Amino acid sequence: MFKNLKVVELASVLAGPLTGTFFAELGAKVIKIENKLTKGDVTRTWKLPTESKENSISAYYSAANFSKERILLNAKDQVDYEILINHIKNADIVITNYKPSTARKLRLDYDVLKQYNQSLIYAELTGFGGNESRPAFDVVLQAETGFMYMNGEPNRNPVKMPVALIDILAAHHLKEAILCAIINKLNTGKGKHIKVSLYESALASLANQATNWLMEAHIPQPMGTQHPNIAPYGDMYTTKDGKLLVLAIGSDKQFENFCSLTGIEFKKFETNARRLSKREVLNSEISQYIAQKTSDFWISQLELKNIPYGIVKNMQDVFKDKKSEMMLLKEVIEGIETVRVKTALI
Repeated sequence: MFKNLKVVELASVLAGPLTGTFFAELGAKVIKIENKLTKGDVTRTWKLPTESKENSISAYYSAANFSKERILLNAKDQVDYEILINHIKNADIVITNYKPSTARKLRLDYDVLKQYNQSLIYAELTGFGGNESRPAFDVVLQAETGFMYMNGEPNRNPVKMPVALIDILAAHHLKEAILCAIINKLNTGKGKHIKVSLYESALASLANQATNWLMEAHIPQPMGTQHPNIAPYGDMYTTKDGKLLVLAIGSDKQFENFCSLTGIEFKKFETNARRLSKREVLNSEISQYIAQKTSDFWISQLELKNIPYGIVKNMQDVFKDKKSEMMLLKEVIEGIETVRVKTALI
């Protein structure tokens, strides 16, 4: 799809590299420029205790850097700088996550680079937007934008999400902005300076939780897996064979269908408002029924009744599923066999 597209990636860690990987998966030539002075992207060293210390890359690095040409350069060195500029001269897109002040110091900001390439799409990713130089990793944004406060169990400390979700959300926002800029370039021949921040991406992704506050002055509280507006949704129950089953019932009809599988009286909880107000009683009744049958029984019956459900799985369980195999990409990076989940889902 993008085989004639050239991307120069001046980004490290996760959000910027994931954006570059999206285009690489769709056939673009992506040249990842890594800092020679620091021996490359910092995530090369982000290894699990069980990973080989001899390998030049980590599993984390492999997750965000598929099918790229990798070049180690020192942008402060004039010879290396000229090598970099020669790549940018015929590039379509530059992806960067430098602080604005650092980009200017290295002569890699948009005002400088557009002199070499007037039609360049310059995709700039920052932590907090504007010229703010405050450093920002994902967990900082999870804290600053309310995600950690909402996450976890009541009366316990806030919990961060186990993946760097703000980085991933920002990567999606950045690639969407780039795709819009490509369409604009096809129509006008002009490049564009795109600015996306982790902070703005996080705020934009608060969705109903933000609106609950903005419209109803409701401050979302940690509820574990439960949903503040729907029940039983996110509520978990243990089956006879010890599996955790989560329900995601979003309508009265779905709940009525669920009641037909159990001895629960539908009229007692027939509206969502009633189910929310009597959630504890409802969950006590559901738990008793779920515990009487195995997970295989509930899987077959819930699917038959078209009731949304899930079995809580660990990573080993997840990748036993044959559907997951269709999403895996394999590559040898610097002599190391890697496996990752693809991002370009088309």
